Amino acid sequence: MKITQVAGFLGCGKTTLMLKLSVALADGGRTRVALIVNEIGEIPVDGKIIQESGMRMKDIGGGCICCEIASTFAKTVYNLYKEFHPDHILVEPTGVAVPHQVKLAARMSGRDAKISIGPAIVLFDATRPAELLDMDMLGQLVTSQVKDADVLAVSKVDAVTEAEAREAAERARQYNEKAEVIYLSTFKNQGIDRLVEIIQVWKE
Repeated sequence: MKITQVAGFLGCGKTTLMLKLSVALADGGRTRVALIVNEIGEIPVDGKIIQESGMRMKDIGGGCICCEIASTFAKTVYNLYKEFHPDHILVEPTGVAVPHQVKLAARMSGRDAKISIGPAIVLFDATRPAELLDMDMLGQLVTSQVKDADVLAVSKVDAVTEAEAREAAERARQYNEKAEVIYLSTFKNQGIDRLVEIIQVWKE
């Protein structure tokens, strides 16, 4: 059972990508895929979207996966392992989560379930690189997310020019030169196949 996270700041397109990846990984029912959505707040909007799409979803409310509810996350993974036996679990942390801490929380579940850790896919919104990187507190958070990325998915490239997409990627690459860069458009299905391939073959 491989646990892969789709991280990134609020509004970068995580939920839409989760749905696209889950359908592609499921491969017409030949592979079992479960989703865990971590939403801060009383109304889990992202969870509602996933439910309306007919996917199996377990929402965790009350905090961030990487901090106060890490034990709840581990229990959720274990319950999915026992009850659903998925081949893949896709995790959408809240937009303020830091990927390496989410990986630590995922490993906690490995005491009771047989798991492997997939890549940390971090989305970086090509339509607002300056907003994400140049504001003091927000910039610190986003750069922390980018530094932890195994795969850096520059999202919404259909909404900008090729030059703007490259510039956004170059700005993000200043903080992480090791991650593979994917130019992503969930609207046009650009980059989805490559992300699926990476998830399938990933070994940590």
